[in-house]
Amino acid sequence: MLSAAISYYHSLLNDDSARENQAVLDAGQRREGLFFGERPLATVLRPRLLTGVQYEELRQVSELVAHASRQARTFALSDAHTRDLMGFTPLEEALLEIDPGYTEPSASSRLDSFFDNEAGSLQFVEYNAESPAAIAYEDVLSEVFLELPVVQEFSRRYPVRPIPARQRMFQALMDAFREWGRADEPRMAIVDWKGLPTHSEFVLFERYFNEQQLDTLICSPEELEYRDRTLYARGKPINLVYRRLLISEFLGRYGADALEHPLVQACKDGTICLVNSFRAKPLYKKMIFGLLSDPEIMDGAGFDRDTQTTLAKHIPWTRRVRQGTSMYQGQEVDLMAFMHEHQERLLLKPNDEYGGKGITIGWETSADEWRRACQAALNEPFVVQERVHIAYEDYPAYRDGRLDIGRRLVDTDPYLFGTHVEGCLTRLSTVTLLNVTAGGGSTVPTLLLEPPSD
Repeated sequence: MLSAAISYYHSLLNDDSARENQAVLDAGQRREGLFFGERPLATVLRPRLLTGVQYEELRQVSELVAHASRQARTFALSDAHTRDLMGFTPLEEALLEIDPGYTEPSASSRLDSFFDNEAGSLQFVEYNAESPAAIAYEDVLSEVFLELPVVQEFSRRYPVRPIPARQRMFQALMDAFREWGRADEPRMAIVDWKGLPTHSEFVLFERYFNEQQLDTLICSPEELEYRDRTLYARGKPINLVYRRLLISEFLGRYGADALEHPLVQACKDGTICLVNSFRAKPLYKKMIFGLLSDPEIMDGAGFDRDTQTTLAKHIPWTRRVRQGTSMYQGQEVDLMAFMHEHQERLLLKPNDEYGGKGITIGWETSADEWRRACQAALNEPFVVQERVHIAYEDYPAYRDGRLDIGRRLVDTDPYLFGTHVEGCLTRLSTVTLLNVTAGGGSTVPTLLLEPPSD
């Protein structure tokens, strides 16, 4: 049904209708502030379409990975050798000691994957468990796409529905706040640096949370003050923080002084509820997939064979880059020699980065560049990861006065609230590193496809 639906959708477009729909899309994005910096989020004219069966598969596997990640995290924090593999810095270790006052280490998170509808392949590449973006973007972008004439005509034959997630984000914040339990009424700040290209999403969340009667403002770390056991954001007392600020950037900016920052002092004193807490960090490290793809570690963490077999279908082989031996498909290999020999199916990632920063893709790199990158990866925490099956789909766009239907890589990124999936980010690109700034980059809403009406 899906391929027939996509073909039908494309048949509804021509040069003239593409121009008309682009005008509606442009107006909707301007009205709602759907921009990454100055760039509109959506640059194509079709939403991502998934059937209910496909979404259910995505949900079930994602929730399994989320549960497994938490089990691996618990083991890593209790086992000295595994904890060393995670590469925590001394400052990160200090933040991990702070009790957030509630149980869930990552109240909101996102798994990044390639989900090939035709081949049935679903493989995850990262777990963005610290501060996932685009929840509000996706919800509002879905509303804008539902206004497009082509979507309205398409839905007469193939009904579609969005998968909103802002309410689940609100619920995750409230659940953490209630479990924290040290105040009756939440007063919240969304905290991240000033001038970020994602600021427009903070504005969408600020508006939405205030509509839900959650008193909310946006502020930067520099605008926080802590006095008399009260945290103030731009002069206003708060007791709940929606942290969009990444720990690595926070520590990079303040260094050892970060431990005396008002945000950290308030957390230590238990006078604010921080969501996500600093204890999300182990799930965010790229090495979490190293734990979930290493049978020896999984045995130590108590994973049963069925779970290990299922995870092996969806989690790529990942290892911390170090001198010495490792296991690959049941065989012991010298890791560095293996990396040099099998460049065409491997890539290198910093253990603690985002947005494609610092990644070296073996199959797109010269042998000399790859060898230098492998050597450099020994000097700071890096992981090596096996290439996964990449998903592609055709998407229509309006380019230079004409309809252009072109092939794009498709990144499927389900949102998790605790370990429950609700909503999904879809990103498109014409280059291997998928993010909104990539070549041909676009965010599109993910809509569920209902059976055809005739």
